[in-house]
Amino acid sequence: MTEFSLADWMVVVGYLVILAMFGWFFSRKGVSSARDYFLGGNEMSLWLVTISVLATTQSAATFLGGPDYGYRGDYTYLSTFIGAFLAAVFVAKILVPRFYAIRATTVYELLAVKFGSRATKAAGAMYLVGRVFANGARLYMAAIAVSMILFADVAATSVITASLAIVLLGFVFTFVGGIRSVIWSDFVQFLIYTGAAIGVLIYLRMQIPLPFADILDALANTPSGQNKLTLIDFSFSFSQPFSIWAVGTGVFLLYVGNFGLDQDTTQRLLSCKDEKGGGKAIIFSVLIAIPLVWVFVSIGELLHIFYERPDIMARADTMNVASEFQGETITVFMFYILSEIPSGLRGLVTVGVLAAAISTLNSGLNSMSSVLVEDFYRPWIERRRKVAPSHFVNAGRIGMAAFALSLFLMSAICFYWQRYAQMPLLEFALSVMTFAYAGLLGVFFVAVFTNRGSANSVIAALIIGFFVILAQQAFMIDILGLPEVMNDIAFPWKLCVGVIVAAIVCSIGKTKQRRILHGQ
Repeated sequence: MTEFSLADWMVVVGYLVILAMFGWFFSRKGVSSARDYFLGGNEMSLWLVTISVLATTQSAATFLGGPDYGYRGDYTYLSTFIGAFLAAVFVAKILVPRFYAIRATTVYELLAVKFGSRATKAAGAMYLVGRVFANGARLYMAAIAVSMILFADVAATSVITASLAIVLLGFVFTFVGGIRSVIWSDFVQFLIYTGAAIGVLIYLRMQIPLPFADILDALANTPSGQNKLTLIDFSFSFSQPFSIWAVGTGVFLLYVGNFGLDQDTTQRLLSCKDEKGGGKAIIFSVLIAIPLVWVFVSIGELLHIFYERPDIMARADTMNVASEFQGETITVFMFYILSEIPSGLRGLVTVGVLAAAISTLNSGLNSMSSVLVEDFYRPWIERRRKVAPSHFVNAGRIGMAAFALSLFLMSAICFYWQRYAQMPLLEFALSVMTFAYAGLLGVFFVAVFTNRGSANSVIAALIIGFFVILAQQAFMIDILGLPEVMNDIAFPWKLCVGVIVAAIVCSIGKTKQRRILHGQ
């Protein structure tokens, strides 16, 4: 493996200098209220919010997991954008108008209209738990890459140390400027990791001595009989996470949760000037993401030819990439980066990994803190005394520090969790997101489309939804002695089960207001 050169380190240092300059600029502007700190005063432009949403949803999981999926499988992950687009339209037409109608700072305030403040607090608490899970998993994946760069291994101590370094870097940047600094940072991070991915794709293509048509033929007719150009999987199997049936059900639900019920994403939509801007931002972000994710998956497809087709690459045998890192097959992209990419470009791609990680980390810290302050701390403190608007800005910063520590601890847990589950990076990242979404989706569907539910049934549904997902995890299946076949069920179907159970539990309650929530 080639060590980092001076040119590589200069690229990394340059990136850190750019981050520092952004942090300095937004610290000069200052913020005077929680709405300004968390929502940018509802003055953020449509195109900027669109890129920010895209940068938030396309995390280090995409940067590392996309090539990993292409290397192992085919293009079926791209079919998830069918579910993503349908979910974006649903959120834009159904949920976003309701959020703007009540001038929500957090999406969970919508539940207070029908069920009261207890339901809002319960949903906010579930979001915080789920976001610690999801962002902790994404942080862990970025730490794998940084660990390989700094320590040339993926041992526990190395990955955890790398995770701590990323947390500190992300926290320091977002501490002062609030959502404005996060959104502008997302724009810069997007340009960096998109440029890095395109650069790798071009360089990798140049290394393969075949015309484009022959490359397509090699991918369509692999020695194992696999067609790596498959885009839509029409087969029905509960073990396939990205079949068209899973995409239209569990993946659709996953993206509804991510776009409309996850403060991490929705906070950006609420920073637009009006509901039309917020709705357009989420739809545009999905459309722009399609070619971007294609680039990452295509890198994996070409890596398959590079490492697994010695007949094409004029080598005596296939290259055993996994053995270079203690049998870890999740690091094929980083192995290629550190072994094959020339000096300078290697630094740019490394910065791309950091950019993807920090973009997601920054947004998570700010959004989690907004829920903590607006849904929990503000109601509590205002019942006791009158405080200045700037008080809540400082409270938000303290909240971010607490969540930064939580994400670091969760990333350490994910190191062992992912290895026990033996799941590829992309599936692991998506599956961890389902813990919070199961209960939240069940509750919001009941709240928006029925006259059922109560504060107590909301709380019960959120808790039961979480534990239904927990019971379907590999380690719980082993602990509880459940049928081994449950380990073969893909995460979209597990989410469907969790949402259905949560919706049934929530529907047991009877709401006092007995009306469906509308956008007026």
